[in-house]
Amino acid sequence: MVTSWSSASTSEPSPVLVHRDRVVCECEVARERSARRRGLLGRDGLDGALALPGVRSVHTFGMRFAIDAAFVARNGEVLRIVTLPPDRVSRVVWRAASTIEAAAGAFAAWGVGAGDRIEVR
Repeated sequence: MVTSWSSASTSEPSPVLVHRDRVVCECEVARERSARRRGLLGRDGLDGALALPGVRSVHTFGMRFAIDAAFVARNGEVLRIVTLPPDRVSRVVWRAASTIEAAAGAFAAWGVGAGDRIEVR
């Protein structure tokens, strides 16, 4: 499975995160640079996930809740998942083509771990 970041038209369904051919959640995609920079700032929580194409490191400065960050290779392989409480910075994951953020504990609840393949459809 390859992670797809194509633009969705208004007639298409909302993007979803897929693991082992199973939809695990709805997934917002931050396609614009400003949306990637803003990320989850100002939110009180997150239902689902937020995909950040081209992002190899994230921070939680100013955030109100802890997150999981999954760093994903171009082929959809999850390279690393880290849990970040507010006011932290992740390490750079150089092989990552994107990062997917979710509420802390979400990836474990979905059965997603390092080495698995995921896809945004």
